[in-house]
Amino acid sequence: MSTSVLTPSTTSGTREGAFGNATSLSCRECGHLVDLGPHYACPECFGPLEVAYDFPQVTHAEIEAGPRNIWRYKALLPVPADIEESPNTEPGFTRLLRADNLAAELGLRKLWVKDDSTNPTNSFKDRVVACALSAARELHAKVFACPSTGNLANAVAAAGARAGIKTVVFIPSNLEKPKQVNSAVYTENLVAVDGNYDDVNRLASEIAGEEEGWAFVNVNVRPYYAEGSKTLGYEIAEQLGWRLPDQIVIPVASGSQLTKVDKAFRELIELGLVEDKPYKVYGAQATGCSPVSVAYKDGVDAIRPVKPDTIAKSLAIGNPADGIYVLDICRRTGGAVEDIGDDEVREGILLLARTEGIFTETAGGTTVGVLRKLVETGQLDPELETVVINTGMGLKTLDAVSDRVGPAATIEPTYAAFAATGLADSPHHDALRSHRVGDPELTPVAPDIVETTLGPKESRT
Repeated sequence: MSTSVLTPSTTSGTREGAFGNATSLSCRECGHLVDLGPHYACPECFGPLEVAYDFPQVTHAEIEAGPRNIWRYKALLPVPADIEESPNTEPGFTRLLRADNLAAELGLRKLWVKDDSTNPTNSFKDRVVACALSAARELHAKVFACPSTGNLANAVAAAGARAGIKTVVFIPSNLEKPKQVNSAVYTENLVAVDGNYDDVNRLASEIAGEEEGWAFVNVNVRPYYAEGSKTLGYEIAEQLGWRLPDQIVIPVASGSQLTKVDKAFRELIELGLVEDKPYKVYGAQATGCSPVSVAYKDGVDAIRPVKPDTIAKSLAIGNPADGIYVLDICRRTGGAVEDIGDDEVREGILLLARTEGIFTETAGGTTVGVLRKLVETGQLDPELETVVINTGMGLKTLDAVSDRVGPAATIEPTYAAFAATGLADSPHHDALRSHRVGDPELTPVAPDIVETTLGPKESRT
């Protein structure tokens, strides 16, 4: 089995410091070390590889003096020291919002929303793609590519355009239309595949094995790509005043984001940048694609692949690569993995929008809905400080709620018509409604009522 898709001819001449403070790739199963390069599977046991580092001493002041994007943490990422000089979308340092209204609705004492919908292409995928793009450059890739459930395709297409590299993205043909458009505006090379994400991913792996010089962000440069998710954990800790939350709820697709946020927290502790304290990690899935949640509830370690059937398409990975590691982390930290149905996903979207003014996509609706379920079932302590991650913008999944929202009423352009809706707060509301005769026609409002409501004519100029 080949674990390198970029051939030696395209990877020769990698410059010194191309991967920053990274020292090697380490197998997550057996610990075998592999030289830095376009490798993603251990040659000894075929386990997944991740980046290993020799970190220098890093201070709060050094990080805070950096740019207001993920490159403020470049010393902790597999990127060169001059990363800011390379054209990229500069994602990260998104807002962490105190969510008191949502907390009150759910019965939580203190809740924060990490809102990654404000990234350049409106999802957290801009973070991981920026790190993957750096690796692709350093490895002299000719094509920047990915299989995707939508958000990743958007991020890869935009980053490739910004970097001036040929970009090809592959998506399931039944993907939400807004996500297709959000990729196609950045690249002419959008390929729709008849099948689900797992089918698309298998095709991408086959293409990567046949085509020379293609960097598939979540295949042959996956170890570098995945490290971008650590920046979510770094930012949350920094924005909380360099401390860790007590509890955090994270959506699970492949499971990589959850595992890397945990890795970020552990690295910050090891570097002395935050106090060492217990924290609980919770995973959120949609019931129509919940293999990790099922395994957690069954108390088993094996993840049984499923065929996705859910509106949460960005989480619809039936065979999650990092599923077993999600189980390990949630069990180790005292958290859990939970799932909810599609109707609860929709309710989660509306709940976050109507309490905190954040329009999330279906992945965020899943995470908020799971948060509510965790509280209701007693799996999450409402007295502990909690963070929930919103990974994307709701404009990408409009179909999920379009039949549940709309005008409260359609009326004639008169105050009397408005008053008849029952929405008016005016003390003359009842008087105005008394003039209604028949349905839906309204009689004119008496002049004295109009004058009393608006004031003297001479004052209305």
